[in-house]
Amino acid sequence: MPDMPDQKPGQAPPQDPRLPLTGLRVVELGHYIAAPFATRLLADLGAEVIKVEPPGGDPHRDWGARVNGHAVWFSIHGRNKLSVTLDLKTEEGRGRLRALLARADALVENLRPGAIERMGLSPEALHAGNPRLVIARVSGYGQDGPYRDKPAFGAIGEAMGGLRHLTANPGQTGLPPPRCGVSISDDLAGMYAALSLVSACWGRDRNPDGKGTVIDLDLVSSVFSLMEGMLPEFAMLGRVRQPMGAALPSAAPTNTYPCADGKWLAVAGNSDLIFRRLMARIGREDLADDPRMASNSGRCANAAELDEAIAAWTRTLPAREAQDALEAVEVPCSRLYDMQDCVEDPHFQARDMVLPVEDPLIGTVPHPAAPFRFQGVPPAAMVRWPGPAVGAHNDYVFGSLLKQEDTP
Repeated sequence: MPDMPDQKPGQAPPQDPRLPLTGLRVVELGHYIAAPFATRLLADLGAEVIKVEPPGGDPHRDWGARVNGHAVWFSIHGRNKLSVTLDLKTEEGRGRLRALLARADALVENLRPGAIERMGLSPEALHAGNPRLVIARVSGYGQDGPYRDKPAFGAIGEAMGGLRHLTANPGQTGLPPPRCGVSISDDLAGMYAALSLVSACWGRDRNPDGKGTVIDLDLVSSVFSLMEGMLPEFAMLGRVRQPMGAALPSAAPTNTYPCADGKWLAVAGNSDLIFRRLMARIGREDLADDPRMASNSGRCANAAELDEAIAAWTRTLPAREAQDALEAVEVPCSRLYDMQDCVEDPHFQARDMVLPVEDPLIGTVPHPAAPFRFQGVPPAAMVRWPGPAVGAHNDYVFGSLLKQEDTP
């Protein structure tokens, strides 16, 4: 269990010099998901993230299940961050924010385009006070273009970026294509924001006279960037990829198959050698020897026949037994896990993918470990404290940190 520090008012939170971004100061002017997810990644990596919230707190604190009146998600969403409150409708609040940004390496914000300009905090104004500041701006459609001022949330990024079109089941028109169950476009934009911010800081710091820059990220572009070969397929061949359900048009056999216990098994048997092992295991050596199936392109052309053969075999076994049988011959496969399966799986446990964290607001709460591992740094070391109470670090940031740095 991570050792949560006792953070007293005015006391500096602990840093871990083993983490690669220790010493990088990032101010978050974010709400909901995209910008806060970017800064969560940066904070997990050791950055000092100062989350600026309105006096009532980030509205995301009210999302999802609650314990003791606090959203359990925020324990994760706000972890490793310092929370300060500022009323940016007042000149005093804006002045304190400018003072913070004058001493920061980077700003991450996901307000509507033009919002920080209306507060007198345009990139030009911020760079006048701190020429080395890297500013990452995350929005629905970007900082320019005809849709710049339209509102957007994650679902819009999925829809316009091309992803939601692909999540439909072929031939099903009575129900809308489902979303994946998490805010994937916000998370993607957050990942890109974290990556580009660190890249910009690296480029700046390689030069003693390096200057900050402005990064423009949006939800739609983040999803659109994942569309693999679909753009050249359309532009050069006139093909518009259509929904394939659980299959992929470019690889076969790869699909999700029904099992005897009503569960599902995902199987990826699309390389030539794995395909032959798969066919041998299900008793269909005839398909392995069929000239039509000798290459991936041939298997794609006959994917329906292969899927029917594999499903006929999986329907005879419970999902766990089918998985064991295929793994015994090194065919990539997995049952479709729910959260209980994840928590109870020995691999998750062995790699400390679920970390019990003491949260003073809600008690012991499991956190997902950071997905990156660094040599000599145990996963628990990357969760230094859970999402704090609103304004928990006002005394430290405004009463200690800024005054210390103003001292000659």
